[in-house]
Amino acid sequence: MIKTDALIIGAGPTGLFTAHQLKLIGLNCEVVDNLDKIGGQCIELYPDKPIYDIPAVPECTGEELTNNLINQLKPFDIKFHLSERVDEVKKNNNSWEVKTNKGTEFSTPNIIIAGGVGSFEPRKFGPKDCEKYENKSIFYSIKDKSIFKDKTVSIFGGGDSALDWAIELSKDSKVNLVHRRDEFRGAQSTEGAMKNLVKNGKINLFTKYQLRNVNGKDNLESIDIEHDDKEIKNIKTDYVLGFFGLIMQLGPIANWGLNIDKKTISVDTEKFETSQKGIYAVGDICTYPGKLKLILSGFHEGALAARACFKLARPNEKYRFEFTTTSSNLLKRLGKKE
Repeated sequence: MIKTDALIIGAGPTGLFTAHQLKLIGLNCEVVDNLDKIGGQCIELYPDKPIYDIPAVPECTGEELTNNLINQLKPFDIKFHLSERVDEVKKNNNSWEVKTNKGTEFSTPNIIIAGGVGSFEPRKFGPKDCEKYENKSIFYSIKDKSIFKDKTVSIFGGGDSALDWAIELSKDSKVNLVHRRDEFRGAQSTEGAMKNLVKNGKINLFTKYQLRNVNGKDNLESIDIEHDDKEIKNIKTDYVLGFFGLIMQLGPIANWGLNIDKKTISVDTEKFETSQKGIYAVGDICTYPGKLKLILSGFHEGALAARACFKLARPNEKYRFEFTTTSSNLLKRLGKKE
């Protein structure tokens, strides 16, 4: 059982800044996220798209913002539990006991839900037989591209992720790109680069096709793809990659006894506490009168929720607001000299 002053659910920008605020006032925290990487929506949905509402930063990408927030956390030792989803939350006296789908258990007086609009899960292929090949031959994200070297890879999708990986993997692999439409949703320059590779025989392109069957015993051997006119092609392949975007769901949070309104959680605007004492919601997942779904707003909400956590985590201590420019305690936590 891991004991901590606060558990943050969600490692997007709001969750990262909330972790910074908790550590800045001397509280411990751990972070759980269903994704396999830090960054939330900024990394999964728009890593290369510009963001304009960060104070004193005229423009940055989602990836740049994430990297800057991670750098801001470097003075602190924060444990991230990635690829884990919180499944169980129950009250035990003055603490919450939390368990993830991988069996990790926490005991904490404070839970801060910073999960954007819920947990992110990839949209998956329809054929049920695909499940037995998941994380072996069928993937919805790439952690190590070296496994595809000198192999045949069939990529499904028509957005930036599908096109980018088709281009990248075509350098060392035989690539089939399959899309259910003639039109693509990626950047025009990326689409142009992909089509040049098709002309040069580096990528085999199949449009108006969808996956119908996967074939093989212990290992994937081939796939069947079906055209809009019902024609079926059999393609030999070693790996299949699906890039269909993400499904955003509240998941188990919906069963925690919180005030939920249209997949958002109602909070007060003093502490951003939910209807359950010690459970807070910040970022896009929370709602209140005048709510703005901006990263800027999430930072403000996280800062106030962090201060509210102090009372439950340190009931015998008095929280004193301190400015980082004058407080010797805060400077020490940041590893800076006075």
